[in-house]
Amino acid sequence: MGSTRARIAIDAMGGDHAPAEVVAGALKAQEELGVEILLVGDPQQIEDSLRLQDAIGRVSTGQLEIVPSEGTVEMHEEPLSALKRKPKASINVAMNLVKQQQADAVVSAGHSGAAMAAALLRLGRLPGIDRPAIGAVLPTMVPGTSVLILDVGANVDCRPKFLEQFALMGTIYSQCVLGVAEPKIGLLNIGEEPSKGNDAAVRTHQLLVDNPNIPFVGNAEGRDVLSGNFDVIVCDGFVGNVLLKFAEAVGEVVVQVLKEELVKGLQHQINDPMLQDSLKGFKQRVDHVEHGGGLLLGVAGVCIISHGSSQAASIFNAIRLAKGAIDNQVLERIRSSNRESAVEQEAFNS
Repeated sequence: MGSTRARIAIDAMGGDHAPAEVVAGALKAQEELGVEILLVGDPQQIEDSLRLQDAIGRVSTGQLEIVPSEGTVEMHEEPLSALKRKPKASINVAMNLVKQQQADAVVSAGHSGAAMAAALLRLGRLPGIDRPAIGAVLPTMVPGTSVLILDVGANVDCRPKFLEQFALMGTIYSQCVLGVAEPKIGLLNIGEEPSKGNDAAVRTHQLLVDNPNIPFVGNAEGRDVLSGNFDVIVCDGFVGNVLLKFAEAVGEVVVQVLKEELVKGLQHQINDPMLQDSLKGFKQRVDHVEHGGGLLLGVAGVCIISHGSSQAASIFNAIRLAKGAIDNQVLERIRSSNRESAVEQEAFNS
């Protein structure tokens, strides 16, 4: 590619607040993160949003690129059939940009099922990965420490082998992007003992114990998820999605209750700068907006699936997440790890 800077294709038509909020978040990322932005969608609507931001001049000066598309996959549509009926839909065009090496990553707040399907159809899976997984980063009780949960929605049902692959990808992501030198990997279960859970959980536990490339420390119960005792927790997408949405709801409830109680008890101190800084730090730790969305791990391209309700701040953070995956060469590291695992397995079998 011509530039050494990350080029991010943004599905400008995806999400409840598209394209205005998507464009606003993309502009903020361009300014603060130094990334190149390709806005994929209806040119007229994107230009109208750029005018609202007083940024239409960026297109004429080459600082920003608009890539035309036709239509989008609606939330009520079945992903695969819609993608086939709408080859020029914004998510299809954005994925093609990555496939053709005109962009390094895709960010979309649109139909998550369509984003996953488009990634698989156009980018394909990484060698050694049977199923991709969506990884979501959540805050923990330990300041400055987060936990990566995967899968949170890509696979409703999972075989033990899939969960083992999730754990391996989570290990690499935790090390390379989250900066955890020796991540602690856990398997979500109903008890700490290896014999707990259903047959799939017991078999997965053994696979994780036997894999030397996974720093597995044991089962994680529900109360352990946000404890800070685990850096990565693997589970199937059904449980993971319920867990993610419950955690987001709890965060929103806590923020709301805190606001209400502060107004009652600290009416004369609410504008105190020190208190405002503390509230800002609290919000950053518990608000899902600060994390931007989830990385679709296991496909041959960087793909961030953001929340459908994403506004500018969340889109900005999704782009930051994509840039982190690019800068830290997550895809290359997963490929390398899978090659090493294949060689080890072949040597073992022989």
